[in-house]
Amino acid sequence: MNASPLPHDEPAPAGFSRRMGSGRYFNREFNADTIKIGLGQQAVSDRPDLMIATTLGSCVAACIHDPVRRIGGTNHFMLPDLPASELEGAGMAARYGSVAMERLINALLAAGAERQRLQVKLFGGGRVIESSYDIGGLNSRFALDYVRTEGLTLAGHDLGGGFARRLHYFPHSGRALRRLLRPEAAADTVRREQRFIRLPSQLPEEGEVELFTPTDPGGS
Repeated sequence: MNASPLPHDEPAPAGFSRRMGSGRYFNREFNADTIKIGLGQQAVSDRPDLMIATTLGSCVAACIHDPVRRIGGTNHFMLPDLPASELEGAGMAARYGSVAMERLINALLAAGAERQRLQVKLFGGGRVIESSYDIGGLNSRFALDYVRTEGLTLAGHDLGGGFARRLHYFPHSGRALRRLLRPEAAADTVRREQRFIRLPSQLPEEGEVELFTPTDPGGS
């Protein structure tokens, strides 16, 4: 994994013909169409030319891959457990690990993945918010416990520490690249997470993002 500071992502080059919409861009460094997911979102794809990116402070992202079907996906959640007060809010609920993990796995299975083949990589859970309890640690423990309880294969993890991360994930191959962020680069991520902890009801609901372009479910 590369721990060097992350350079700024560059805009799409002139003549780039595909319009990718909000949160989607062409990353010149990786030469890949890219979708950026945020809190409560997920993306699933089997495209070999697509990358999923997200920035994590105390949040955790699970990257789940079926190496035979060559399909993968990523989520981004803030807290482990779904409170009863949010049972009716689909977007809000996806900010919680218990919901985010189930939704991502279900999306992969619906796209042709096999549960017994799923391999999980976990990232994030940094202690970046000043609080009386370690939110990142809670998220990390939840994610590890979930993988073990569900009988999934843990292929790798990079959790904890006192820093934020940028994650680049390639769902077709299952490759993940983590980069540490300097404090100034992570400031917006930390502020957003602090806002959610204090005022969750004032944040806009963020639904799922699906970029899955189906091919033959039998895989290549």
